[in-house]
Amino acid sequence: MTALLELRGVSRTYGARQALHPIDLDLDAGGCVALVGENGSGKSTLLRIACGREVPTTGTVQLEGRAVVESDPHVRARVAVVADAPSFYPDLTVREHLRLVAVANGVGRDADEWIDWALEDRRLGDHADAYPSTLSSGQVQALLLAAALVRPRDVLVLDEPEQRLDPGARDRLAERLAAERADGVAVLLATHSRELAEAVADRTVRLQDGRVVG
Repeated sequence: MTALLELRGVSRTYGARQALHPIDLDLDAGGCVALVGENGSGKSTLLRIACGREVPTTGTVQLEGRAVVESDPHVRARVAVVADAPSFYPDLTVREHLRLVAVANGVGRDADEWIDWALEDRRLGDHADAYPSTLSSGQVQALLLAAALVRPRDVLVLDEPEQRLDPGARDRLAERLAAERADGVAVLLATHSRELAEAVADRTVRLQDGRVVG
């Protein structure tokens, strides 16, 4: 069977620096690949290439045979990203942010139901009318994930989603990612948490200096 997401020979250089050496990676529907390694090992670079946010220097990225480019509406409709750099509108509440994401991604009359579910799932129900600037760092991380949950998705890409979460929230994150896989969503994540990788991934890829070492 053809993988849902295929990376073939992707690499990335910045001037004279080789940030990522050629890598092949397959991600199946309902599968999960965890990227592990020290800071600077190439994890985030590989994630950005996988979701189309960065163009590889060499190689190809395809979603069911179609080139992955972030500006492609087909890709944007199917790939949800939880990145490391939160960016919020200061005059929008938590609920209003989620509504903006839901409507922008084609969720119509069911938007309120999706939003209520995501708020409850991420334990943000009591903060629905708060502004992101008033949230704790863990709640901000929960909001980033909630924004990915209020939109359709076939692939979920996460960059260190466990950061700033307390142990209980990390357990709930693992449960949520397992549920995503059970629903057929493919999950690609970079993580420093061995426990999270072991709990949710069916394959772990270790990177060092931009190379696969295990």
